[in-house]
Amino acid sequence: MVFMHDMTRKAGVIAEGAIPGCGKVENRSGGRLAAENRSGDRLAAGSPGGCPGDLGPVCGGRPPAGNPPDSPGDRERELGGAGPPVLRLCGVTKHFGELCALDRIDLAIDKGEIFGLLGPNGAGKTTLISIIAGLVRRSSGSVEVMGYDLQRQPLQVRSCIGLVPQELNYDPFFNVNEVLRFSMGYFGRRPDQARIDELLAILDLQEKKHTNTRALSGGMKRRLMIAKALVHDPPLVFLDEPTAGVDVELREELWHYIGLLRGRGTTIVLTTHYMEEAERLADRIGILHRGKLVRTGTRDELLREFGEQVLVFEVDRPPSPLPPGLRSLGVEPGENGNRLVYRYQQGQGSGVNEVLAALALEGLSVRQIHDRHTRLEDVFLKIIGLQSGRRP
Repeated sequence: MVFMHDMTRKAGVIAEGAIPGCGKVENRSGGRLAAENRSGDRLAAGSPGGCPGDLGPVCGGRPPAGNPPDSPGDRERELGGAGPPVLRLCGVTKHFGELCALDRIDLAIDKGEIFGLLGPNGAGKTTLISIIAGLVRRSSGSVEVMGYDLQRQPLQVRSCIGLVPQELNYDPFFNVNEVLRFSMGYFGRRPDQARIDELLAILDLQEKKHTNTRALSGGMKRRLMIAKALVHDPPLVFLDEPTAGVDVELREELWHYIGLLRGRGTTIVLTTHYMEEAERLADRIGILHRGKLVRTGTRDELLREFGEQVLVFEVDRPPSPLPPGLRSLGVEPGENGNRLVYRYQQGQGSGVNEVLAALALEGLSVRQIHDRHTRLEDVFLKIIGLQSGRRP
């Protein structure tokens, strides 16, 4: 209680460093904020880099009266046409001592795109997201979000981002509705109960609106994490393993909601170990391995490059030994003596007619043909294997 009283008594002053890039921030007349940057230069309310009014456009709130809005959308139009990519990374590198966690990452993600970021544990996915969100300093390279540069305009960048981390973190002293009201305030947004109620309805949290967060189930806490990331309506959302540890029903509901977000033009970066999730949701996929972005492309592009089609011919008698005509076409004996396996690259000529002709020439009758497609998981393992020096 003493702590809360002290917080209330000192509410007029935000501690130095509370807003990255700014010095001490004082609540002056009328609630307007003026900030002082670390070089000692005065930042007038409403000036670029400052925090006007109730943090105004820098942090997602309203711009001061009489000033032109400086929202991400206006910034996009200012830069011309359809604007730049929502996210642009150029040479992003991160060293932890002698360990190179990220090695010159170049990437551009467009508005409304769902980008699936895949990679084994320790590949650098969370480090990359943390750098973009301003939680970790990069060693070199540049990050732009909605045309804002992270180095020069960190507050604008952070106001454009919603982050759902892997770990469940929540304030155990407040109920669901209070948590979301506070989350809006962190981005300078005035409480908007209509927006909160909209999210509660979409994420099926209405009945838990006044429930203390400690009393929520794991799945409900996961939904609350997503609501916290979206409550300020960011144009770019990072979902770091959003469905880890949730049941099948909730996973389907979250997938549906991710699709709704894309329909509204929200750009989403999704990290996941569920290949089915990436196949179903992602417009494009990037594979990160040992700090390097080794491949990017659509699912179909990756399947064409690394996937293969497998046909298993079940014949009337075991061809032993395998006739040279079939062997020359790449046909291999299967595990069962009556089965022959033929593989070919997806997107290329199949050669199936030649195989059928060769089987007929050898007097072999085909009883059944089994078809097996390469999955994204097979492609992922193949790429990682190639990068690790293993044979596919």
